[in-house]
Formats: sequence, structure tokens, C-alpha cells
Amino acid sequence: MDPSAILRIHLAAIVENWRLLAARAAPGAVAGVVKANAYGLGADRVAPALQAAGCRHFFVAHLAEGVSLRGTLGPGPMIAVLNGFAPGADGDSALVPVLNSLGDVLSHAAAGRAAGQARRALLHLDTGMARLGLDAGEQARLAADHSLLAGLDVLYVMSHLACADEPDHPLNAKQAARFARACAMLPKFKRSFANSSGLFLGLDYASDLARPGCALYGINPRPGAPNPMRQVLRLEAPILQIREIPAGASVGYGASFVAARASRIATIAVGYADGYLRSLSGQGVAAYRDMVLPLVGRVSMDLITLDVTEAPGLSPGDAVTLIGGAAPSPDDLATRAGTIGYEILTSLGDRYRRDYGAV
Repeated sequence: MDPSAILRIHLAAIVENWRLLAARAAPGAVAGVVKANAYGLGADRVAPALQAAGCRHFFVAHLAEGVSLRGTLGPGPMIAVLNGFAPGADGDSALVPVLNSLGDVLSHAAAGRAAGQARRALLHLDTGMARLGLDAGEQARLAADHSLLAGLDVLYVMSHLACADEPDHPLNAKQAARFARACAMLPKFKRSFANSSGLFLGLDYASDLARPGCALYGINPRPGAPNPMRQVLRLEAPILQIREIPAGASVGYGASFVAARASRIATIAVGYADGYLRSLSGQGVAAYRDMVLPLVGRVSMDLITLDVTEAPGLSPGDAVTLIGGAAPSPDDLATRAGTIGYEILTSLGDRYRRDYGAV
């Protein structure tokens, strides 16, 4: 018996999610955010599927991710690097840096002028994250002196919403107003504004290029409301062993679970080294057909234990579902773990066998 779990990833569902988002963004374009290895699901498989569906803009976080993705997709689509380029690493015309400070602007503009060819770039304006992006003072300097941009081919001016998943948060409207004012003081560049949740906020957040990430992978962009996105993955794992224990016996590290009755305990080869978070100890559940199987004891590095007393037909080798299908979705599992669906996805380990067929 192969003890390894199978992570089933439905590329068609990811493409369907992209098309749904593209319909919301029309007439603007919709990029594919495939940073962090496409949120843990495999950029080498996800990005080509999106490209085949018509996606022509991609975002990654790091330069190395961009280099790898360019090798996968070829030179055709725009591949933007959100964290920008380190000094001296700006010679790859197939990759586009996001300029996050006035220093970035001046450096890349000077390189473009020296080369006699404008350097493609995205210009990031901070409107409320206080993270990356030109701050208000730097934006004012650019607004006062557009010549600072000479040597750049600015493809888009972008900003990033901090609270888009909270539709009533007052910062959303403030950021939209700040972004509109800042763009009005710059040359008439194309704009990129909405993230996954921003696409559901209304016309004030529309732009020439939306940048959804989590929603592509089935995470709910509207927490608290029905999820409009298709689920894209299922994690299945075979049972290694089933042990009969008497009432009063403990299970796992720290003896944190003590059986109140005679029980059947199934052991599964998935643990926190595989991204099944330790905070799911005593909180997680699995599914077998229509039965819910509670996780008992602590999540350890390589193993978890399930109470299968109510499923007498289960045997070693039978597969249970840990994420997706009748088991919790990534969002539901995140709620149980006290985190967000993004962390569930990006924590999925590389020990899973991956199947890119249907869920």
C-alpha cells in the first residue's frame, strides 16, 4: 500500500473561476496571480491552463518565481514581479518589475535612459496598506515632475486594497478616492486596482487590469456570504492502521485525547510537515462517504488520528477525504484552525502525490 496522500487539483475549475472573474471585470482584463507556486497548487500547471484560456497577465512575488514562470509560459504574456527587482537584475525584458519606491523609479528610469530604450514597469502607489508602494510624499514628487518617469514605459499604475474582504470597511472608499486622485495627477496610464474581493465591491474599484489571487483557487472573496467560486481541490489519504482502544486510553502526544468509550482509531500519514496545521488538533474532521470522522489527539509531524468508531466498515487502505468534497473546504478548515484559507493552500506540502484531473 502506498501510504502517501493524493492532492487532486482540478485545473478546469481554476479556469472556470478565472472566467467568472473576467466576466465581473469586463471590459477590463483579469490577470492570474500565481505567486507562491500558484498558492501551493503548482504554477507550472496552473499558469499554462490560464494562458490557454486567454489570460495574458501574470503576477508573482519574487524574481526567481518570474524567471521560472517565463520558462514555463514563454515570452508572450506579461509577467510582473510584485516585489520588484534587486539592483542590477533588470535586464530581462520578459519580466516586468513593480516599482515600489521613488528610488526604484529613479533607478529604473536612469537605466532606461542610459540604454536608450524605455524600461517596462508597473508603478505601485500606496493608498493605505503602509507596506510596499510609493507613499504620499513620493507620489507628490512624481506628480510635480513627470520628467522623473522619463526612461520608463509604465504599463499600469497599481494599488492594493487592504480591507476588500470587508465590504463596509471605511478604508475601501478612502483607498479608492486616494488612488483616483493620485492617478489624476500622473500621465494617463492604465490602472490596476481590484484584487479578488475588490472585484465584488462595485464600479469604484474597476480598472484596466484586476489582480485576483485567492478566488482563482476557490477561496471565498466574500466572507460571510455564499462562495461564488468553484472548489478546486480535494485531499485524500489512505488509512495506515486501525487500532481498537478501550475506554480511558489516550491517543497521541501529550495524551490530550482520552477515549470516553471503547473506540476504533485510524492513523493517516498526513501531518503538519504536509501543511495539515497543528492548530487543527482536536478541531479537524475527515469524511468517508457521508460520514464525518473527527480528528482526535494532536496533529504530529507526519501523522494524524481519526475516531472511526462510527464507521465499522473502514479498513486499512481505505481512503478518507481531509479537504474538499464532503470534508471541509480550505475556508472551513481555516476557520477550524484559526487562520485563513490562503494559509491552508500555501502550506500544502510537497510529499503529496498530485493528480491534476477532476476533483
